[in-house]
Amino acid sequence: MDYQIIDGADKMNIDEVVKLLKASYWANKRSKETIERSMRNSSCYGVYLNSEHKLVGFARVISDYATTYYLCDVIIDQEWQHRGLGTALVSYIESRPEYEGLRGLLLTRDALAFYEQFGYKVLDGRAMSNRP
Repeated sequence: MDYQIIDGADKMNIDEVVKLLKASYWANKRSKETIERSMRNSSCYGVYLNSEHKLVGFARVISDYATTYYLCDVIIDQEWQHRGLGTALVSYIESRPEYEGLRGLLLTRDALAFYEQFGYKVLDGRAMSNRP
């Protein structure tokens, strides 16, 4: 499969990102404007299929670059799942020097086993949110 990992929101088509996130359970109600703002204030990564000429994966990272980063909005188009693209995307992010030695956090309700392969563990009774 001929793909590349894209590094930077400025290299992505916002409409393709919106389409991906609208298919998720966690971001399907976000407006395009909110998605654009979140991208401007995050480090964004994508999976681009060269043969299809389209973005089929996306992820964002929010960080202070000193102690912690938050991995969020990780998604692969359903049509392209289970082909190693999600693993490639998260592996790329995890290998970035700017996150080396930092504590990575994420929230998920259904992909625990996927993230465990990257060393993530469930924090029992410690994760909190002030909004659902």
